[in-house]
Amino acid sequence: MATFLYRVGRWAFRRRRLVGGLWLGVLLLAVAAAAMAPAGEEEDLSMPGTESQKAFDLLDERFPQNNSQGAEARLVFRAPDGQRVTVTENRAAVEDALGSLDGRDQVASATDPYEDGAVSKDGTIAYSTITYGVDAVDLTEATKSALEGAAGQARDAGLTVEIGGSALDSEEEPGGTTEIVGVAVAAVVLVLALGSLVAAGLSLLTAFVGVAIAFGLVSALAVPLGLTSTVAILALMLGLAVGIDYALFITSRYRDERAQGSDPEEAAGRAVGTTGSAVVFAGATVFIALVGLGVVGIPELTKMGLGGAGAVALAVLVALTLAPALFGFFGRRVLSHAARKATRRTGGERPQPDGAAGRPAPSIRWARFVLRRPVAVLMVAGLGLGAVALPALSLELGLPGDESKSVQTTERRAYDLLSEGFGPGFNGPLTVVVDVSSGSGDARTTTDLVAKTVRSVEGVTSVGEPVLSRGNDTAVLTAVPRTAPNSGETKDLVHTIRGAVSGVEADTGAGIFVTGTTAMNIDISEAMSDALLPYLTVVIGLAVLLLTVVFRSVLVPVKAALGFLLSVGAAFGVLVAVFQWGWAAGLVGIEQTGPVMSLMPILVIGIVFGLAMDYEVFLLTRMREAYVRGASPGDAIVHGFRHSGRVVAAAAIIMVSVFAGFIGMSSPTVRTMGVGLAAAVAFDAFVVRMAIAPAVLALLGHRAWWLPRILNRVLPNVDLEGETLSRHAPSPAVPADAAAPHLPVGRS
Repeated sequence: MATFLYRVGRWAFRRRRLVGGLWLGVLLLAVAAAAMAPAGEEEDLSMPGTESQKAFDLLDERFPQNNSQGAEARLVFRAPDGQRVTVTENRAAVEDALGSLDGRDQVASATDPYEDGAVSKDGTIAYSTITYGVDAVDLTEATKSALEGAAGQARDAGLTVEIGGSALDSEEEPGGTTEIVGVAVAAVVLVLALGSLVAAGLSLLTAFVGVAIAFGLVSALAVPLGLTSTVAILALMLGLAVGIDYALFITSRYRDERAQGSDPEEAAGRAVGTTGSAVVFAGATVFIALVGLGVVGIPELTKMGLGGAGAVALAVLVALTLAPALFGFFGRRVLSHAARKATRRTGGERPQPDGAAGRPAPSIRWARFVLRRPVAVLMVAGLGLGAVALPALSLELGLPGDESKSVQTTERRAYDLLSEGFGPGFNGPLTVVVDVSSGSGDARTTTDLVAKTVRSVEGVTSVGEPVLSRGNDTAVLTAVPRTAPNSGETKDLVHTIRGAVSGVEADTGAGIFVTGTTAMNIDISEAMSDALLPYLTVVIGLAVLLLTVVFRSVLVPVKAALGFLLSVGAAFGVLVAVFQWGWAAGLVGIEQTGPVMSLMPILVIGIVFGLAMDYEVFLLTRMREAYVRGASPGDAIVHGFRHSGRVVAAAAIIMVSVFAGFIGMSSPTVRTMGVGLAAAVAFDAFVVRMAIAPAVLALLGHRAWWLPRILNRVLPNVDLEGETLSRHAPSPAVPADAAAPHLPVGRS
């Protein structure tokens, strides 16, 4: 692979105008396709095969006139202090407001709170449920304005009015202030790390090209493939982070090759042939992990994985081809200012390596410190991550609702009013669907038996009157829990009800399903919990297999996998501490604590796995490169940090900055993802890869690179170090303090 990529790098350098023109054409086509494509639709989270989803599908079949998951709004009215909503003037204000919605396009029905008994016991709060014949994303601005106008009309009459439900849900748009700050931090880090505005701009330019194409393609395919805004944001987040990192690594290697005396074209070829091979491997691991999210069985998670995987694949292609082309366009300006001055001073074409003279770089001093104190470093880093991971033992999964929104939103205020007037469980009613088409009894008798059974369950506040389908073969009951939707008691209640009605199913032959948004969230959270360990096992197994092939070692992959577990565990600990316990919640805009979003653990595992392998590969490739050329294990560690330590640290800061830039978005999914990924990358790069990894390698010595002879014969040689390139140009010098050459294959 190194030889092929070497040729790609040289070709891209020579044909830079062609390469640049091709990428510009692709970029313009993607932007044009996105501009002409209709806006995508937000879809409800679903999981085929669960009891809740089966019930929703049955409702759509038996009640075709309704949309079981269509848009819904709740107008919640509160009387002025000391008054009731039932007094004449307040009742008239409520009825006038609801009357303004009658006959409106897209409005299917609007309930009367006085006829339906939707008034609190103390008479201070009432609500009306407005149902629509379309999904929330299909509601027109006129429909939403009419809803807000009705609320405003009642407010003018002196009532407090808030709007809950899904009707006002809005699609999250990227491009906020915090994302811009994240990119700005990344730009500053690039300039400091590379010492050149041109080199920093080159890395940013390649990343922006890849991200723009990925974002354009996701937007263009949003309607045909049902891609949501969260898919686009994840593609933007990942594409930007890995795009900058991959370009940074290749640019850094190009500058190193120039410092070793290679001419620009040769340096571009060798940079793509060596570091480019690591980029391909690292990108492939991220790609596989993200595509693997499809095995969980949640369509939205599958789409997020595919969207992110596509963005990463584009980032790899852009880094391998556009970066060397830009080296040709910018020439010596890619080198640092110090290197250009050294060239002018000597009058030659060979720049000096960055930091070649004077005091050793901080990364080298750190590597030597770890070599002197490997046990102490290992204990402090390992125990520290273990302590941070402890809160993960209390991890609870759920899906955010209106209760997780800011108190500044009308949805949250409506949620609080309904909880105050009707109890916390009112915001998460359960829907019991009775299918008597295959049963032995009549619909009414069976439904009455089900209603009696559900009412007898402890924790159920009320059960509404059944609604029968036109064919009298399906009935729908609404049960209101005593506890809030995301509470553990409500989760237990759903299972208790399902167990209680199973006896009725056996006696009557009817199909009975417990569904609703609350039950669906519980089913998805449990499915995610069940899938977490198998997915983690597959990811760890994949990591060990791939790293064994790349580094031709048995212990290095095991060390990498254990380090990955530590960083993921610590990231989960941060998520629990912030989102469940409320530690530092104000810093990330969290006003209401609750369970961690159920998609997050498996999503963080999939993404962080690939990113963790990035740093493992980029740092250890240089170590193994020195080792196979004769350096001692300790000298190989120093060599790796000399050439990759500063770059890996800069790449990690950039990635953390990009992820943290999404914390300020209003979407709970994106905000949680930003916190989890930023924490995981920080822990993995700075603690695991730059402290624990060198400490373990120092303790293992030559054994770290041991591989049984039988594996040495059967495993393919991916040549990540670029050994096959030696025939194209002289290899970089082996460190002066290198030991005698030896074979990195142990005795079996």
